[in-house]
Amino acid sequence: MNASPRIDLYSDTHTLPSAAMRDAMAHAEVGDEQHGNDPTTNRLQEMVADMLGKERALFLPSGTMCNIIAYRVWCQPGDEVICDKTAHTIHNETGAPAALAGVMMRTVEGRRGMFTADEMLAAMRPAKRNVPSSRLVSLENTSNAGGGSVWPVELVAEVAAAAHEAGLKVHMDGARILNAQVASGTPAKEYAKHLDSVWVDLSKGLGCPVGAVLAGDDDFIERAFRFKHQFGGAMRQSGIVAAAGIYALENNVERLADDHANAKRLAQRIAGIPGIEIDGDGPETNLVFFDVAGTGRTAAELSAALLEKGVHIGAMGPMRMRAVTHLDITGTMIDEAAETLAQVVG
Repeated sequence: MNASPRIDLYSDTHTLPSAAMRDAMAHAEVGDEQHGNDPTTNRLQEMVADMLGKERALFLPSGTMCNIIAYRVWCQPGDEVICDKTAHTIHNETGAPAALAGVMMRTVEGRRGMFTADEMLAAMRPAKRNVPSSRLVSLENTSNAGGGSVWPVELVAEVAAAAHEAGLKVHMDGARILNAQVASGTPAKEYAKHLDSVWVDLSKGLGCPVGAVLAGDDDFIERAFRFKHQFGGAMRQSGIVAAAGIYALENNVERLADDHANAKRLAQRIAGIPGIEIDGDGPETNLVFFDVAGTGRTAAELSAALLEKGVHIGAMGPMRMRAVTHLDITGTMIDEAAETLAQVVG
């Protein structure tokens, strides 16, 4: 694999911290975050709690840890979490729900990573001694494998209300919730008010080198802090990386619209390439999924051929590819990537 492709559309996790972000990190005031004495970490947590309308927030090393801690807080080992069949936590977190939280996953056959209240209720287990207990509903916004799809806030409200009435808690994997906010015009706080826990990733479109922030009420965060320590998430003088998060929230949220525009631009450019078929009606946010079956080559073959020419686009299945736009990708790069794909296919 080429370590430094000139156009890296593999993932928004490949963003690099800007000079200004690095400067903020270098000058961060720090202390021991485990004792609540890191002022920069405290400020980041307060910012995210306010942004999401929650009582408290907790800075963690990764989004996977956010999901697993939430599952561990809301569930007992052997309990069941209801989520869409495409959920990131099932397919891309190394079995952590089972290994670390001891929970089972109950999948819903949704559409583009989303499902209705009726579908969620149909997945609930009956209250019997010999079956797993349904305890939590987990939503993903935006839905990665759903094509970067944005949950309508009305649908979130409908599912959450039904879940709460049935005695379940509701958690949101909000890795790209700010992409959903920018694309839909719905503030993250409007989504979060229906949720018992939610988190936001800092290391994707926001451009930070590491970290995510989990939010909920005071009791939830107090319990989450214990599991943070148990799972090895103590970071001590974490203000150095928390400073990047503060910079990102102050400077990199609204610019996510540029990534969305570039995703649409890429989809429009490659839709005309023979054998390429764009998923659905095209990208809603910064993820562009497309099928390459008509080219006569597999996704892996095309990915390798592109990488040889300095363009990195991932194979997400035998015939499905995913390109992800982010803050290090310009419109000119989008055009070059489309031209390179056309050459490789041709």
